[in-house]
Amino acid sequence: MKLYRNAGNIKAGLFILGIILVIGLLTYTQLLVNELRKDNRQIVRLYASMIADVVKDNDNANLDFIFENIIQKVKFPLIQTDNNKIPQMWKNLPDNILTKNEVSRFAKKMDKFNEPIPLTYTDDKVSQITFGFLHYGDSAMVEKIQLWSYIEIVAIGLFIFLGFSGFSFIRNNEKKHIWVGMARETAHQLGTPVSAIMGWIDRLKTHPDDTIEIISEIEIDLQRLEQIGRRFSEMGSEANFEYFDFSDRLEKTINYLKKRLPSLGKKVELINDIDPGILINANGSLLSWSIENIIRNGIDAIERDDGRISITLRKVNEKIKIIIKDNGKGIPKKDWKNIFRPGFSTKKAGWGLGLSLSNRIIEDIHGGNIKVIESSIKNGTKLEISL
Repeated sequence: MKLYRNAGNIKAGLFILGIILVIGLLTYTQLLVNELRKDNRQIVRLYASMIADVVKDNDNANLDFIFENIIQKVKFPLIQTDNNKIPQMWKNLPDNILTKNEVSRFAKKMDKFNEPIPLTYTDDKVSQITFGFLHYGDSAMVEKIQLWSYIEIVAIGLFIFLGFSGFSFIRNNEKKHIWVGMARETAHQLGTPVSAIMGWIDRLKTHPDDTIEIISEIEIDLQRLEQIGRRFSEMGSEANFEYFDFSDRLEKTINYLKKRLPSLGKKVELINDIDPGILINANGSLLSWSIENIIRNGIDAIERDDGRISITLRKVNEKIKIIIKDNGKGIPKKDWKNIFRPGFSTKKAGWGLGLSLSNRIIEDIHGGNIKVIESSIKNGTKLEISL
């Protein structure tokens, strides 16, 4: 319930987390890009210094050597222009740039991100002479990093969108499933006492002499109906605990089911193996409901004429152990934990709420534990509740 109440906070948290991831990614990518641009600038400064020294010495052979053996190995776009920004030489430009005008326009685009480095040298009069500029762009590595960052942002956005959509879809499906399942579970709970009352009324019509005995049984079923209403109301509120004789309460639950087994359409023997006088501080109504659900699931799992379900209650080292064993069709080992998950059922017409309600009552409300300790096709299933 808390998860559903905080659904809005979960969505907001996912959205904020996505924003933080995007901002962090962009910041880190920009730091990498700036570092690479800084390295490129240092390289271009070195080239500019080398070119300036060669121009100062009027050594054309060395200038050709610089362009052919050093600058030719550059991995990023490079354009040399004169003082009027007219391109003289260039390297690593896109294939669709052919004319000088196109090269000039491309140089201006590069200048927006990387300031051109002037080609200067100092003459004999100790004055600086600028004879051109080196314009450079981002390397292929910088472009790949930037492109990859955008891909990651799209991936994060897609992940958040799918997370939102998936969360909403699952939540809505679970809500629908729970509503329908609760309706079926209510009908399932009401079915036994209602059918029993109808049976007692029919018997009363044919056996008027048994009125006193029949009325006492009808009163038990009416109390049962009242108890069912109380159980459902307590599931949505804080459970009230009481100190009571758990052995006596469990025996009453078993005896009630024994008398009404024919209305369930099954020939099943309920074996009472309960130690007397075991006291517990718990919510008796909910706890007996959880055990009744387990017994009913055991009854549903039995497809043979000699069906048996044994209910054992013991106190072991300050813990109360309830073991419920049936000789039904068993549960595959891979589903031993799944059977307590809402919506999971091994029955064709099941809605997977009975055992999940039992699990919630035992573990969430009473802080206990419920688990399958044995299950096979031949020997049925044994569940253990520890409180």
